[in-house]
Amino acid sequence: MSKYKVILLRHGEGEWNKENRFCSWVDQKLSTDGVKEAQECGRLLRKQGYTFDVVFTSLLSRSIHTAWLVLEAMRQEWVPVVKSWRLNERHYGALIGLNRAEMALNHGEQQVKVWRRSYNVTPPPIDQSHPYFLEIYNDRRYSTCDVSKEELPRAESLKQVLDRLLPYWDGTVGPEIRSGRSVLISAHGNSCRALLKHLEGISDSDIVNVTLPTGTPILLELDENLRSVKPRQLLGDQVKIQAAIKMVEDQGKVKPSA
Repeated sequence: MSKYKVILLRHGEGEWNKENRFCSWVDQKLSTDGVKEAQECGRLLRKQGYTFDVVFTSLLSRSIHTAWLVLEAMRQEWVPVVKSWRLNERHYGALIGLNRAEMALNHGEQQVKVWRRSYNVTPPPIDQSHPYFLEIYNDRRYSTCDVSKEELPRAESLKQVLDRLLPYWDGTVGPEIRSGRSVLISAHGNSCRALLKHLEGISDSDIVNVTLPTGTPILLELDENLRSVKPRQLLGDQVKIQAAIKMVEDQGKVKPSA
C-alpha cells in the first residue's frame, strides 16, 4: 500500500543535451527548450494540485535552475531548495565534452550504449590534461561538499553513482519523506536512474533499458520502507513523453548521412 508520494524530475534540456555531448559535471545552463520544459512541468504539477515542502537538487546549475522554474510556475518560490553534489549527474570521466553520435561512428553504437547505460562499466577517468578538468575541480562549489576535492570521483559507473547517492537518500531525503513532508527531487538522467534502480529493485541488466526524458515529472509511490509499490508514472502527454524517450535513446546512435 502506498504511504508516500515523491516527484522525481530529470532537469530540463541543457545546452549540451541539445548538442548531444557528454555534459556530466561541466556546469552547462538550460537551453531555451529546457527552460520551457521546466516551466511546463511546473504548470502541470500546479494544475494537478501538487505542493512541495522541500526540493532537493544537485550542485549543477541546470538542476537548480529547473527547480527554480518549476517552483515559480507553481507559485511556490518560497519553498526551500537543498543542494548536494551527491545528486550530481554521473561523472563520465574522459568522455566529458565528446559528441555521442560521433563516438558511435568511431566506436560503435553498442560501445556507446555500454558507456551511457550499463550499471557496472566505468569510463576512462578524467585527468589534468583534459580540457574541462580545471573548470570542474577548481570550481568553488566543490569546496562545500562533505568530502574533500581529492575524494570526488574522476569517473563513475552507474553503480558508483548509486553508492554515493544512497547515504544522502538514507540520511537526508528519506527522513524528510518519512516526516510527512512533500518532496521534489530535481536531478539528472543518471542520478534519477540510479535512485529508481534502488527504489524499484531494477536488475543490473534491466536498468540498461531505463530512459528518462528531460523535464518530465515522475510520480513515485512508496511504502513505509521507502520502496516503490506501484510502477513509476511519467506525468503529462504520453505521446510526447514516448517521443522524448526515443529522442534520448537515439542520442547514442550514428546519424544517417544527409
